[in-house]
Amino acid sequence: MSKELEATGAAVEGGLLAKALDGHSAGSADDGGSNCLNCGAPVASRYCCNCGQAAHVHRSISAFWHDILHGVLHFEGKIWRTLPLLAWNPGDLTWRYVHGERAKFISPMALFLFSVFMMFAVFSFLGAPFASDDIVVANEEASAAGVKPLGRLDQEISAKATQLSQATGEDKAKLEQEILGLKKSRNMMSSLTGEDTPYPGVSLSDGDTEIGNFTADELDQIETGLEDIKEGNALTEGSSVSTGSSGADKWLRNAFEEIKANPELLLYKLKANSYKFAWLLIPISLPLVWLTLIGRRGFHFYDHAVFATYSISFMSLLFITCALLAAVGVPELIWTSLIIFYPLFHMYRQLRHAYGLGRVEAVFRLIALLVFTVISLTLFFAILLALGVLG
Repeated sequence: MSKELEATGAAVEGGLLAKALDGHSAGSADDGGSNCLNCGAPVASRYCCNCGQAAHVHRSISAFWHDILHGVLHFEGKIWRTLPLLAWNPGDLTWRYVHGERAKFISPMALFLFSVFMMFAVFSFLGAPFASDDIVVANEEASAAGVKPLGRLDQEISAKATQLSQATGEDKAKLEQEILGLKKSRNMMSSLTGEDTPYPGVSLSDGDTEIGNFTADELDQIETGLEDIKEGNALTEGSSVSTGSSGADKWLRNAFEEIKANPELLLYKLKANSYKFAWLLIPISLPLVWLTLIGRRGFHFYDHAVFATYSISFMSLLFITCALLAAVGVPELIWTSLIIFYPLFHMYRQLRHAYGLGRVEAVFRLIALLVFTVISLTLFFAILLALGVLG
């Protein structure tokens, strides 16, 4: 139930934030002949010609909820004019918005915010809609058995604890390191998910200490006791880290140990950061779109920013649509074809009509844009990976 509430809250938040960015709701209004209650200017119609406020203002709770639903779902009707053009004729939408037809359509940034929040809401609600049937069945069995998100980590720690009781020498020391890494990863996962479940202790080689619910300071003290062993070990067999700084070497070793011990935690961080830093796609894409259109005169970076933002927004909405189709059981061939082929068609049409290109020129520039798209996505995920490793 918490996931459903979180998803709903994210959708409402995204809609209201995008609505606030795109412009205030006018509400219902009556023809008036009085003064504006906001700025005092004479009002001769439904809206003030000075500040734009409606002549009629409401003070009812029903109208308040109407404003919320109106802001999330309608954008004053703009969404019904924007989405059809965005889906089928994005170049025309981009050209018209750049050249002044802005009151009719949702602004690129408002639509981008709405699509990002909606994606977060949908994927929070659906989980992994593109997962294979085997993965879905395995997750359902785990849920039926009462396995919590941290359960897999606990199982790994318990399994290594069993091996630890029979290990000796270097093998025992290595297992102790792995258990410590798993425990630290578990603490981080617990803090990120807000879960705090009991956890069986594991005896170390001294026989007196347990890796149970220790604090971060206690874990650091235990780790210090194994420092000599850690310094002699490589990240992978036959390799080691040497940056010229012992502190940096230690940090890199610890970071890669945690990733190796629990790659799922890194994936969780990547997923969380992808929503928080999705806006980075716009500044990353902007110079690459400019390079795609190099040689075409009369266009400005603002035009490219509108182009890139509308394009990213559409791709997000397309991904959401395909996720919903997969979730309701639509054949895989349909939604996979949409994901693979429709973006190419969409980018071609947007390039051609937004910049007035011929068909042949649009194809060649589309190829360049696809290359730059791969580059921008690579840079974006590299940034997410760095943020995930940095914690």
